Amino acid sequence: MSWTTTADLKAQLQKLWDKGNLLAGLAGGPSIFPKRLRLKGPTSTELAERFDDVRSWIARLDREAQHYRIEWRTVNHRLLGLNDVPKEIWIDSLANALRLIGKCRDAERFATIVALIAERQPQLTPWLQKRPLRALELADEWPLLLSIIAWQQHHPRPGIYLRQVDIPGVHSKFIEGHRAVLAELFDLVLPQETIDTTARGVTGFCQRYGFRDKPLRLRFRLLDPDFALFASKTDQDITVTMAIFARLDLPIKRVFITENEINFLAFPKLPHSMVIFGAGYGFEVLTAAKWLQNCNIYYWGDIDTHGFAILDQLRANFPKTISLLMDRQTLLKHQIYWGVETTPERRDLARLNSVEFKLYDDLRQNLLGDKLRLEQERIGFDWLERELDMLCKNTAKL
Repeated sequence: MSWTTTADLKAQLQKLWDKGNLLAGLAGGPSIFPKRLRLKGPTSTELAERFDDVRSWIARLDREAQHYRIEWRTVNHRLLGLNDVPKEIWIDSLANALRLIGKCRDAERFATIVALIAERQPQLTPWLQKRPLRALELADEWPLLLSIIAWQQHHPRPGIYLRQVDIPGVHSKFIEGHRAVLAELFDLVLPQETIDTTARGVTGFCQRYGFRDKPLRLRFRLLDPDFALFASKTDQDITVTMAIFARLDLPIKRVFITENEINFLAFPKLPHSMVIFGAGYGFEVLTAAKWLQNCNIYYWGDIDTHGFAILDQLRANFPKTISLLMDRQTLLKHQIYWGVETTPERRDLARLNSVEFKLYDDLRQNLLGDKLRLEQERIGFDWLERELDMLCKNTAKL
């Protein structure tokens, strides 16, 4: 039987709850009540052929109708005569909807949040209307969140580290853990001139609102002994801030970027070259180094969809980047080392060349194997040395 049951009615209301539609009204948003729910009842044929089932269905709906209203229609059946059958079902109020799905206590907690924000930061009320369930998730944190907002209003662009914020009961880890929601709230209450709109996302939180941020750092090795930065026979494995890296003045012609630390440490010596230990999707530390634009940049990542996605992102800032050992021949040569990429990338990557895109497309379409990947550390070192030897010879001919 596919006729609407009370469970079906509750499911409809649960969807409205999950969308935030029920709570929005408590924050001053538009009310959706009275609300008509979808109702599927018996057809005329079913009424005749399953009359007892229909009567039982009607009785259950009527018996459980404490929180909804049934509108009836009279059916004049040629065999059964006049019978009243449910025509529409209505929820007349938010209170009835909440009681039907058992959300009264949650609604009371949300109403408390609405009152608190109306008293201390009324500018945030529109946010409550849009994000009521998120507000409810943060029910216990609102006193601290509002204290942080008030502090920021009195200390615009404070120029200190988050660790230095002095608010009773608030520690830096709390602020760091709530950067995403604080950013949404700050944007609503802070003067626009105090917000750096060029900085976005969680990683840009400090810059956006004027806090000091720990400097971005970059780790590299100089592969040419003639250009050692330190008078030492030790390996030139160096970590510097982004600002210092941007000011380097070295006769470097080739820059290799690899995502694997062992590959970084074992990368062989090459004239006029350096290798950088990559940072996945984070290449902002490289963009300030304008001298890199004059280098040949080679990216060595995993042969999987995310490896190509990182290559694609790197080319947004360095369009001439060349992929290293991310080709079909390398992949097929190391078949015994193939692994599984748990969550492959699916989107199109516009900055790959035609050969790279064909391999990427085969990987995301599972044409070579199910979620196939070859991690860069699986590639034989002799294979790397062979590739670098050919690279140097080709460079010498130019």
